[in-house]
Amino acid sequence: MTNIVLMSDPRVGAIPVADCAEPLVDVHGALLIDNRRADPTGAYAHVRQGVLDRLLHAQSLLPDGLRLLFVEGYRPPILQRRYFNHYSDELRTANPTWPQDRIRAAASRYVSPPEIAPHSAGAAVDLTLVDADGTELDMGTRVNADPEESNCACYTDADSISPQARSNRTTLATALNTAGLVNYGTEWWHWSHGDRYWALMTNQPTALYGPRDLP
Repeated sequence: MTNIVLMSDPRVGAIPVADCAEPLVDVHGALLIDNRRADPTGAYAHVRQGVLDRLLHAQSLLPDGLRLLFVEGYRPPILQRRYFNHYSDELRTANPTWPQDRIRAAASRYVSPPEIAPHSAGAAVDLTLVDADGTELDMGTRVNADPEESNCACYTDADSISPQARSNRTTLATALNTAGLVNYGTEWWHWSHGDRYWALMTNQPTALYGPRDLP
């Protein structure tokens, strides 16, 4: 877990963006959607077309009886900044002696810095697995459990989770990796394609998707 490249790493921000202008598309009707992150505009249910295509491919690779549960995709830049600032303030209050660079790095374990956030590019999705009845599988923590709440069990390779949760995470990861998405190692539920983090992790010279506003 100590070798995870964080979103705050300068190498992520240094990746140039050559946005391919692929549209943001609504995933309703294509994937099972959870409403815990629903917003009045429905922005949360959008991702880039290439991301949706890969999610559908990943779903086709899952064992019989399992499906992806889509929790959140696109996040407007203004909302991303609000989340990042709020979590940073919580960390600053709990750790008043930490310098700003440590606050930024710690915050990026859970919320990406706004200027490089994969969600704001429509490149990232938070998701989990459900069975045929729509019941969420045991993944070791809830979706969006922060490191403090979960004692870092939210980290994808955490060794504190049960064998069943480990198996379920492996099932999810195998399908999504095969479909061309990459995971952010501090959040087992966060996967992306085409953003700066993906580009760094897959040795691509540029990102395909940059931050944008939903029309």
